[in-house]
Amino acid sequence: MPQSTKTAIMVIGGAEDKVHGREILSSFFSRAGSTDARIAIIPSASREPAIIGDRYRTIFEEMGAKGIEILDIQDRHHCDDPALQSYVETCTGVFLTGGDQLRLCSLLADTPIMQTVRQRAQRGDITLAGTSAGAAVMGHYMIAGGGSGESPNRSLVDMTTGLGIIPELLVDQHFHNRNRMARLISAVAAHPDRLGVGIDEDTCAVFEGDGILRVIGRGTVTVVDPGEMSYTNHPRIGATDPISICNLRLHILCHSDRYDLRKRVALIPGDLPC
Repeated sequence: MPQSTKTAIMVIGGAEDKVHGREILSSFFSRAGSTDARIAIIPSASREPAIIGDRYRTIFEEMGAKGIEILDIQDRHHCDDPALQSYVETCTGVFLTGGDQLRLCSLLADTPIMQTVRQRAQRGDITLAGTSAGAAVMGHYMIAGGGSGESPNRSLVDMTTGLGIIPELLVDQHFHNRNRMARLISAVAAHPDRLGVGIDEDTCAVFEGDGILRVIGRGTVTVVDPGEMSYTNHPRIGATDPISICNLRLHILCHSDRYDLRKRVALIPGDLPC
């Protein structure tokens, strides 16, 4: 199957293959324009931005990108730099690396650079990818941290405001790898007007402009849909009390599976809902 060249917002669960097939990174490179790509790497979530920025620069250089700039934003005033602003206005792809999603939001939220990136991504002018922490920031609400492996409860998840690139989503990453189902369900119980999306490592949820989520990579994307939720005790319980939540709809999607965000249905081959 030929590689699609459509722009997209690519939400990556972390630990994407950087050495062998590089399927997800190759898809980002292709969607950003292949050898005509002009890529902005934003490593601000990392405590070692120079190291992680150079790692991705090397990967995209090897693929043949036309231009690559590392936007080493370590203070909010860096977002006022005219040169950086000019580059995000003209680049074809933006890559948000992993690290700490709270750090990333504290540096980028409500800045001219982030406003430009968000608007261009939402219009389909660029391909925007975020991995790990760069994936967590995609929704209006963001999972900032929490635990794993317990029954769902309010204390299991720390919520704050994300970057609002795909506002209707609640994204969790390293999902099955770190046993985060209960954490995502706890977040959905708190925000039942949002759609929970948990993304495994080396797996990507690809959002084009058609309202369809497409899965690539070696793991799964878990969709937790509270649209038909009939009951939850979430508003009336203590922080560590277990959450009851009834009539959630759950989808586990793997490579090439699709999900219609507007109709809230998974699609099997032939575009039939399942």
